[in-house]
Amino acid sequence: MNATILVTAVVSQLCLVSGQLFIKHAMNATNETPVPWKRVAPRFALGIGSLSAWFFLWGGLLQRAELSWLFPFEGLSPVLIVLGAAVFLKEKLTLRSGIGIALISAGVALVSAS
Repeated sequence: MNATILVTAVVSQLCLVSGQLFIKHAMNATNETPVPWKRVAPRFALGIGSLSAWFFLWGGLLQRAELSWLFPFEGLSPVLIVLGAAVFLKEKLTLRSGIGIALISAGVALVSAS
């Protein structure tokens, strides 16, 4: 695979992760009373925009590359989402989460090596 496909795969996964984090951040703000729509709407829109970018980038990648080569990138998204939630949303990263991240990473490495 060429560098363009590799960079596009990484960017697509970053779009997926950022979209999930923006939407979660927006939904957290809806717990406040009254709902601060001026803060919620832009975050929600950024989340939808990021997820839309992921969808179209991923569709383009599926057209140009083998799924067996692309799938390990999709396997990294849970790891990136957990780490992003811990860093940006201040969610607690438990030992169980850490073990899960390690197992997912090992699985992605095994699939990538084959």
